Amino acid sequence: MPNITNHVRRLRFEANEMSQQALADAVGVTRQTIIAVEKNKYSPSLEVAFRIAGVFGCSLEDVFAYQ
Repeated sequence: MPNITNHVRRLRFEANEMSQQALADAVGVTRQTIIAVEKNKYSPSLEVAFRIAGVFGCSLEDVFAYQ
């Protein structure tokens, strides 16, 4: 079954070890949402996915992959 994977944790680490809370604040979601996204337990809405990509200055494809 296809699954959406992501590189959020790696991108946070590469962004001066940005905290989950800092990313959550920048995106406008809770830290729990970021935790769930990183663990592939939750796929964010398209809007939130674009916001996450925007924080890192990446395209959606650089952050998320549909496998």
